Amino acid sequence: MDALDEETLFVGTAEAEHVEMYLKAVWHIKERGEDVKISTIAKMLNIRQPSVVQMLKKLNLKNLVNYNKAGVKLTEEGERIGASMMRNSRLLEVLMDSALKVAIDEEMVCGIEHHMNKQFTDALCVMLKHPRKCPHDHEIPMGECCKSA
Repeated sequence: MDALDEETLFVGTAEAEHVEMYLKAVWHIKERGEDVKISTIAKMLNIRQPSVVQMLKKLNLKNLVNYNKAGVKLTEEGERIGASMMRNSRLLEVLMDSALKVAIDEEMVCGIEHHMNKQFTDALCVMLKHPRKCPHDHEIPMGECCKSA
């Protein structure tokens, strides 16, 4: 058996990552205390507004957001996924900045955050001693590991 046979190559679904980016954007806009508008999401994700509307309709059908004339609001499940994505990215930023002493590479963070499971995220959080803020001074959503620490 050669070395290549021992490794499993995994490619996550682009659709799942796309959904996570939208939920993370809505979560982040809400965190800033702003109204969640189509234009704000479009600007944040660098996507045209009609595409944002189309995706919000899909997320509404999947019960991840409540999207109607009143605006966009995360459902409980959407909130959970959005917070998880923010937690992943902010813990990775702390890892790069504090532990590895390398410049924060947002593109790399974005590539990794979608593939982190709860076990990995909690282990990273424990290793970093449960940081409460990322290097950009934003709150890091707490995990179960933080509550027992």
